Amino acid sequence: MAARYVLKKTSAGFRFNLVAGNGEIIATSESYTTKASALKGIDAVRANAASPVDDQTSA
Repeated sequence: MAARYVLKKTSAGFRFNLVAGNGEIIATSESYTTKASALKGIDAVRANAASPVDDQTSA
């Protein structure tokens, strides 16, 4: 199974998790006040997920 976004309603608004194919949560969003904002957050993650890694660890 491919990764998926799970959108949930919370007492503070809306939040989403990015869930791996094995069911493990690999990312959790901030809290959004509206469902529309949470969906825009998902779109932003989708658009930026292929960004390069900036490894700032010491060698």
